[in-house]
Amino acid sequence: MVDSKTRCEWVSGGNALYYAYHDEEWGVPVHEDRELFEFLTLEAAQAGLSWATVLNKREGYRIAFDNFDIKTVAGYSDKKIAELLENPEIIRNKLKVNATVINAGRILEMQKEFGSFDSYIWQFVDGKTIQNKWGGMEDVPAKTDLSDAMSKDLKKRGFKFIGTTICYAFMQATGMVNDHTVDCCCFSALSEN
Repeated sequence: MVDSKTRCEWVSGGNALYYAYHDEEWGVPVHEDRELFEFLTLEAAQAGLSWATVLNKREGYRIAFDNFDIKTVAGYSDKKIAELLENPEIIRNKLKVNATVINAGRILEMQKEFGSFDSYIWQFVDGKTIQNKWGGMEDVPAKTDLSDAMSKDLKKRGFKFIGTTICYAFMQATGMVNDHTVDCCCFSALSEN
């Protein structure tokens, strides 16, 4: 059976994993710190690669990084990091793996300062989703002034692998912006948030 839903142009090829991610997760507001950490890690892992590569390794990431338990990951030893770099179930890039551990530690600091990472990160959009109305994917930016500001502040706080393009992809994934195109089957439902 052919799925006839109209989706954002980046969802192509009939990949069921891609369809499920697009239809059920991408752009849905996320407010739980563990999930935010997972998306931040996965978006950084994607840099220079396709999202399909990361999505196919997502379960491997969850196992390798203790289901993104922030406190556990922040405490990883050099030995644990070395083991991760040998794990074929994740993207074995030393800078990206080290960034995940460092970023977990920074999130713990933010939880102390702001009460939660969620409280800190959602302040960039005043706590609610920015509703865009893009006609096609060619209209969707790779970065914005807000993602520039987020990247700059996160870097100042010691986060790694957190450029403005990664920040914007993170904002899209976690529903800080609704970047489903207006003809997409998900656009209307997420416009009501």
